[in-house]
Amino acid sequence: MIEKMELLDVDKLIEEFESMTKDAGNVQRETLKKILEENGCAEYLQNLGLNGKTDPESFKACVPLVTHNDLQPYIQRIVDGSSSPILTGKPITTISLSSGTTQGKPKFVPFNDELMETTLQIYRTSYAFRTREFPIENGKALQLIYSSKQSKTKGGLIAGTATTNVFRNSQFKNTMKAMQSQCCSPDEVIFGPDFHQSLYCHLLCGLIFREEIQFISSTFSHSIVHAFRTFEQVWEELCADIREGVLTSRITFPSVRSAMAKLLKPNPELADLIQKKCLGLNNWYGLILELFPNVKYIYGIMTGSMEPYLKKLRHYARDLPLISADYGSSEGWIGANVNPNVPPELATYVVLPNIGYFEFIPLKENVEEAKPVGLTEVKVGEEYEVIITSFAGLYRYRLGDVVKITGFHNLSPELKFICRRNHMLTINIDKNTEKDLQLAVEAASKLNTEEKLEVLDFSSHVDLSTNPGHYVIFWEISGEVRDEVLEECCNCLDRSFVDAGYVSSRKINAIGPLELRVVQRGTFQKILDHYVGLGAALSQFKTPRCVGSTNNEVLQILCNNVVKSYFSTAF
Repeated sequence: MIEKMELLDVDKLIEEFESMTKDAGNVQRETLKKILEENGCAEYLQNLGLNGKTDPESFKACVPLVTHNDLQPYIQRIVDGSSSPILTGKPITTISLSSGTTQGKPKFVPFNDELMETTLQIYRTSYAFRTREFPIENGKALQLIYSSKQSKTKGGLIAGTATTNVFRNSQFKNTMKAMQSQCCSPDEVIFGPDFHQSLYCHLLCGLIFREEIQFISSTFSHSIVHAFRTFEQVWEELCADIREGVLTSRITFPSVRSAMAKLLKPNPELADLIQKKCLGLNNWYGLILELFPNVKYIYGIMTGSMEPYLKKLRHYARDLPLISADYGSSEGWIGANVNPNVPPELATYVVLPNIGYFEFIPLKENVEEAKPVGLTEVKVGEEYEVIITSFAGLYRYRLGDVVKITGFHNLSPELKFICRRNHMLTINIDKNTEKDLQLAVEAASKLNTEEKLEVLDFSSHVDLSTNPGHYVIFWEISGEVRDEVLEECCNCLDRSFVDAGYVSSRKINAIGPLELRVVQRGTFQKILDHYVGLGAALSQFKTPRCVGSTNNEVLQILCNNVVKSYFSTAF
């Protein structure tokens, strides 16, 4: 279908989206019917006694709410090579690995053609709205994407991260062409076996095609910030490669070297220009537009745990629009960003009613007793946990994400991502989310700005080895900070958790003084390397913000790299 397309018809895509969201309730019923008809013969559904019924009422009466743990035995049988229809009518041939930053180890999730098609539908939808606001010419994109290796499971299925499974799918490239979004780097770079070498080559390809680059993107904003922080370290080496037309010896993989040799020709004028621009910058402010003068915007997931990187990204991007990409997970997609001119902090996502069947558990009631409501029954201003039923064998699956309904686009709700339910700092009656942690870190890190220093990355842990238990915040800072400043930062962190349960517990010492631990430079890079070593793709990496005691290896990396420690005297 896509091969024949020259370019996507933006107006037609928007029209289809509008008509579908105007009829969201019916589209949901039809989508559920389609999922159950295609997969009715699956053992999981057969055992629940649906007997061919496909209406939402019967579905909810027969099928229980589940978490990944409930489905694990079924998924394991698929992974081990059982060819009988277990969760889906058609056999699953590919497995996605989640990023693993939540539990410390990746989860297995089924991946199939239908999930690939919903991925492309989300890409096309948001592209249409993005292009209407920020038209791009038929150039290239600096896509900072990385594919980890696909491996074979014991049962012979292909297993890779969700992003890898998408990037390696033949339809991905065709869709990118139709969206005028061809990556400036050759496949050998995207699929290179070492992400440090791939990143260097992505930057080099971007510079070679600098006039043609229309936008810069990555799965997550962290990867974009990471790329330009790396640029600061390697720009002279990149200039030397361009000047001589010879690739640095740091790139060792023959396939990557030969692909780059085809692009790299001696170009002293370009090397001089880049050198002049780099030397002319003040603390790298506005770097992106200096390097890539025709870039229209920067694109990637920028909400949730990615929000802390926005300040640094804006420093590099200056006035360029930052557009947050769509909302989904390894398990499936949920919504598209159809308001691309809104800053990422305010980004919302409209649910596409035909890519899955959606339910929402209201969170203001006791969650165990709360009854899930349908897509069109949610209320503006309320918070919910998302439940998805997908085309890839997940039925009434609790995603663990908390969202807030900010409005409706026609009859389909607009959601704002709030947090992951299990990413909580809690000791007794206190409940602080990842967002609360982020706000506390933002408030306290302002005290460093007079010292011209920034908090490069952060994480947290609830330490129950002390009595009473206390919060531990880990900071990696860009330079040396005076002890008295860090003591004040520690107090500010403690005061910035305004949750009533936390404040009252601190006052009566039911929770101990907050501890700020400063880790040495490069600690969070070690955490990233640890996950990549486990098979995660850099594209999918999320810094774990709340490290539980089960995530022992990451906790060890943090604790082993502590150089200074401070306790709060705020209460």
